[in-house]
Formats: sequence, C-alpha cells, structure tokens
Amino acid sequence: MPDFKISASLEGHGDDVRAVAFPNSNAVFSASRDASVRLWKLVSTPPPTYDYNITSHGTGFINAITYYPPTPEFPEGLIFSAGQDTIIEARQPGKASDDNADAMLLGHGHNVCALDVSPEGGWVVSGSWDSTAKLWRVGKWECDVTFDGHQGSVWAVLAYDKDTVITGCADKAIRIFNTSGKLLKTIGDSRDVVRALCRLPASHPSGAQFASAGNDGLIRLYTIEGQAVAQLHGHESFIYSLDVLPSGELVSSGEDRTVRVWNGTQCVQTITHPAISVWSVAVCQENGDIVTGASDRVTRIFSRSEERIASAEVLQQFETSVKESSIPEQQVGKINKEQLPGPDFLQQRSGTKDGQVQMIREHDGSVTAHTWSGASQQWVAVGTVVDSAASSGRKTEYLGQDYDYVFDVDVEDGKPPLKLPFNVSQNPYEAATKFIQDNELSMNYLDQVAQFIVQNTQGATLGQSTQESTPAGADPWGQERRYRPGEEPASPSVPESRPKVLPQKTYLSIKSANLKVIAKKLHEINDRLVSSGSKELSLSPPEMETVVSMCDHLETPDGLKQFPALQTGVGLLFKIATGWPVANRLPGLDLLRLFAAATPVTATMSYNGQDLVSGVLASGVFDAPLNVNNAMLSVRMLANLFETDAGRQVVMSRLDPIAVAVRSALKNSGASPNRNLTIAIATLYINVSVYLTSEGRESAPESSERGLALLAELVQMIVGEKDSEAVYRSLVALGTLIKGLGEEIKSAAKDVYDVSQVLGNVSNSSVGKEPRIKSVIGEITEASQ
Repeated sequence: MPDFKISASLEGHGDDVRAVAFPNSNAVFSASRDASVRLWKLVSTPPPTYDYNITSHGTGFINAITYYPPTPEFPEGLIFSAGQDTIIEARQPGKASDDNADAMLLGHGHNVCALDVSPEGGWVVSGSWDSTAKLWRVGKWECDVTFDGHQGSVWAVLAYDKDTVITGCADKAIRIFNTSGKLLKTIGDSRDVVRALCRLPASHPSGAQFASAGNDGLIRLYTIEGQAVAQLHGHESFIYSLDVLPSGELVSSGEDRTVRVWNGTQCVQTITHPAISVWSVAVCQENGDIVTGASDRVTRIFSRSEERIASAEVLQQFETSVKESSIPEQQVGKINKEQLPGPDFLQQRSGTKDGQVQMIREHDGSVTAHTWSGASQQWVAVGTVVDSAASSGRKTEYLGQDYDYVFDVDVEDGKPPLKLPFNVSQNPYEAATKFIQDNELSMNYLDQVAQFIVQNTQGATLGQSTQESTPAGADPWGQERRYRPGEEPASPSVPESRPKVLPQKTYLSIKSANLKVIAKKLHEINDRLVSSGSKELSLSPPEMETVVSMCDHLETPDGLKQFPALQTGVGLLFKIATGWPVANRLPGLDLLRLFAAATPVTATMSYNGQDLVSGVLASGVFDAPLNVNNAMLSVRMLANLFETDAGRQVVMSRLDPIAVAVRSALKNSGASPNRNLTIAIATLYINVSVYLTSEGRESAPESSERGLALLAELVQMIVGEKDSEAVYRSLVALGTLIKGLGEEIKSAAKDVYDVSQVLGNVSNSSVGKEPRIKSVIGEITEASQ
C-alpha cells in the first residue's frame, strides 16, 4: 500500500478541531472548541479544494459529531453534534446555522463527549461526563435507554450492532450492553482512562471484533465476548480516536502529534502533525481517505490516491510546518544533550519500526526530533525541542502580564488548550483552583490540573511564597494527594491525609466566556428586533458600538478604567437583560454577569431608580414559567458581585428577597432542577457564607440571624440533590457557616434541622462515595460536636 499524503488543509476554525466526520468523498464535517460545526464541500479537483459553511453555532465547546445516513424523512442525512452545553443537536446538513435544528436531545447533566449511530437500529448513542451513556431513537427524539453503572465520565461509545452498545469510561473499564440497558460484560484490562472504541471488520487478521484505546497509549483488540486478542504498541501518549479503513487497517490519533496506520498489529505509517494533539481521525468508506482534527485549529485530509494528493505547494507547506514545529521539552521528558547522537546518526543508522522517534543534537547545540518512515526507509524531521520559559529565565506574556509558564491545558485530562498561566512563586493548587473557577470546570479536576503543573515544572522551585505555611484558601476543595511545596507529589498508592477545607475563606466567581460569540448573538437578536418593528427595545448603531467596544476593553488588563462610556454601556446591558423579550435576554445577562465581577460600577449604578439586584429581581427572571438559562446567569451574576466590595454590599442588602427568588427558581425549574442553576446557587451561598464568617462579622448578631436563614436554605438544597458538584458546594457553604458562626448555628443544625441525619443520607447516596464529599462531611460532623 502507498503512504498517505496530505490532500487538503482546511483552515477556518478559531480553536481546536475536536471531532471530524467523513460521510462521503465530497463532504467533511468538523467540530471545534470555537463552538461551531463546519461542513467542508469539495468544489474542485485536482488538486482537491474545499469551501465551508457553518452549519451550527453553539454556546460552548463542541466535542463530538457523528453522521446518520439519509432516510426518507431526512434525505440529506443528519449530523449530530454535542458538547459543553449538554445538548445533542440533530441537524440536516443543508440547513443554515441560524435555522432551527431538526431536534435537540435533552437529558445529559454534563458535557457530552462521545456520539455514535446505528442506522440499522434507528438510534444514536451518547456518552457524557455525567457518568452515563444514553440511547435516543431517531424521530422519537427522547432518551430511550440510560446505561448506568459507570464510575466516571463516559469518554467513548460504540454502536457495535443494532442490538449492542459498548462504552469506554474514565474508570478504566469497557462495558458491553444490550440496547435494553442490560450490562452483558465488563472488561477491566485497561490501565488508564478508555478514550476510543472502534468496530473491526470480520476479516481482521487478529480475529478481534473491536478495538479500544486511551490514556495508557495502547490499542487493545477484543472479541465481542470480551476476550483480549492483542495489544498494539507505538503511540507515546494518550490515544484519542480510532477508525477503520475499507482495507481493514486500523487508524489511530493521539497526544503524541501523530496519526498511525496499523496493518494487523504492525504500524505501517506514522503521520506527524504540526500540533500538540490530534484529537480525532475519521475514514471515508467510499474512497479510503482520512480526515484529522488537531489542536492547531486545522482540519486535514490525507489520501493514498495520486489523483487526490494536494498541490506541490501544499505538500511542501505541510512538510515544512512539521519540520519547523516546536516540541515542548516537557512533552518528550528530560533530555541529556551530551548523550544524544549527532546528525551523522541519521545517515548511518536505520530505525527499527515505523514511527520510532530519535533525538539528535545539532551542531548549534539545539535538539531536533526525527521519526522513522518504514515506507521511505528514512528519518523524517518532525520538530525542534524547545525548553520551557522558566528554565531559561524568559517570561511569557498573557493578557498583559508576564508569567514563567503559560500552559495549554486540556479540560478533560488536566491539559486542554485553555490557557493556564503560572509563576513558580505560586502554589500549584491556588493556580489550578483559579483556572478551574475561571473556566467553569468541575472541581473534580483540581488534582489533575495541579499535578499537571507540578509535572511540567520539574526543576523549578515551586511555591516559594508558601513554603513556610499553607495559606488560607490553598487547595480549598480538598482533593487527595495534594502537592505541598518542597515535597515530592505523593504516590497514588499511599494517599496523604486530606487537608482541611473548612471554613472556606475566599469568594468564588464564574467568569469564563466567549465574548465574540456573545457579541455575535447580540447583533443577531438586535437585528431581528429592528426588522420586526421593535425599535423601542433594540439598540441603536451607536449604542451597539458602545457595548461591543466595552467588551473589547474587558479583554485587556485595566481596560475598563480607560473606557469613558462604562456607565452607559452597563446601563445598556441592563436594558437588554431585563427589557428584551424573555427568550432574547441571554446575551445581556451573560455580559452583565461578567461586568458584575469586572468593575464596582455595575453594583454602584442606579438603574431606573433601583439598584442592580432589585432591578434584576423585578424583571421576573425567577418567576414561572422559568427560563432556566436566564435564571442561572442571573444567579451567577449575584455570585460574581462578591468580587468587589460594592457588589458584596448590594447583595447582602437584598439577601432576603434574593433567597425568596432563588427558592422560587428551584421550585419553578421542575422535579429535576437544572444542575447549572443549582451549582450557581450553591456558589452564591458559598460567597454569602464567606462574607458572614470573615472580617470580624462572625460575632455580629446580624450574621447569626442571616446564617440561620441560610442554614435552612442549604439543608433544603442538599436533601435529594443528586449532582455531586452541587452537593459538594452546598456542603462547603453549610460547613463554613457551622464552623464559623458559633454555638447558635451549631444548636440549630443539631436540634432544628437534624444536619447529622442529612449528612448521613448524603453519605449513603451515590455522591457520598466521592472522597472529597466524605472528607467535608467528616469536617462538618467534627465542627458540629
């Protein structure tokens, strides 16, 4: 078989390309962290050239796509996409991004990270961070089956046949279910998180029927009965994606920058990308070409057919970009330059297998990486190894400030392309906590992010300012194996004693946002209001320019201090958030949330004679029928107000009506409250608890009175709550009150609210198994004595 060569480089996404699909020879789909799905259509050949349309635009990262073939009802087929907003969208490819989707599948409680379809069975299956997989019947558009029993995020799903679903999980297990939800088999061979699954053809020489791969860098082949057949060694880091060529060969992609082609159990080609991660690979069954999505924002097509190879210019550009790409030193491990061979090695020695990597010390002292091509029998340059900024004293600028490191960290495994700035004087857990809060991530990932910092700053002196004592607020979420400056990270097999987290001392805020997406949505809605004749509600062009300019200033340090029309701009946001039609208020509320944290002006202004909180409450945002997203963003705004002293004062002065409104929102959200709303409320109540128990207020009679009222709200929230993040945050707020406000609160907790019974019920529930929840329950119990 000839080697795959670059056929086309498709550029247009604004962030990592996380998922790709290749349904036929004329169309490629790509999904990105930029919240868009794009359809790339072949417009001419040779050489192949493509043009794209944005078929979908969401509000968060899109992590997964899959294609459902044409049916009489959907003659173009359906593209399913899903991600951070927990919604699975089904859309015919020909529809414009502003057209309504054909269906929105609601039911997952967290980020959806995997999708697959069974055209024979008429269903689609999804996997999520909420520890479930779900089966949805096409046309019915409701969850038909939930596959429970997973002890972590479901990273991979496979529609093996019309009656069988296979899942891969963060708990390192593969599970085989029938489509009624019955667990048929659990396979626990993996040493790490399972990230990818793929059905193998009946002709596969190993006799295996499906493959799995994940964070241990191995591809494992199994029979459908769960018997392990073979392991494929070659990848040097996490494997994210698998697919099968019409030839029966397996294709894989991963964190080592490569796509690998496997004939049987042998790697026959390694395609290195000028990126850190190759997130996804998909095969066109019509012509055998492959498409990849990578962290450098580019979608690439590769082909074995000479007629579909790219122009000489594109071939050279790809080769050069790979050769000149920089490889962070931490990605390849510690290197002793003095022991590396010189360039002559490449002429004198052959590789032993395709994809073998060899480091070379060049004459100028730099280190280059080369990989062995089995097909061409030569070493191919794949990049230059660069040291980290801190090791040489260089600083990296991020948002106007200098840092020793600015990492690209993966949300899912502790190192996504979200920016994580870090100085060696910081405590790794403080930096990790801020990163998680700023990006609205689950605190379940605190330990992973912190350990990523530790592992990738080896040799630097960490936490210099905190070596004598751990400051208040360090590691506030109490994850296991906390790194302490000056010590080696604890072995996973010998966990350290868990540090205390109560009372919480720092305010939390939720500030991440895609301002470009929000501004685009704001423009679209405003244009619709104008065209529908609602000019009294819409913003004029100068007003719109003021809002957009204000958002631009928000992205630069101290930018708002130089913005002369700040009060005018914030007033316009209030108009949008409270005066526009309810269904159109989302972008205004989202921006108001950000400015609540960014400037005290938001809290000190008068809004039609009212303060901010009174004005928002009067808008009916918490009344029935409840718009859950509007309510959630309003609560986030209230939590973010604690970032400024003026904001804290206005919230605390309106605490009673806020509590009534929040109670109403929970009641109006139905039998199963939205987890994002509940987490936002718990975050707000943490901040209220911190306020009442800090700066000498804990002894004030007013604090005790407010603490008793808040205690009642928190107990009510915890009872029956099933989301672990909401439970944990509510427990932190509860424990902070009990530990910080003295005997009256302790007595009420014991005698009025029977908190010990509430804690016992949590301990006996599924969320009570989490170590962090066990630990904080122990602290509350101890504080209640």
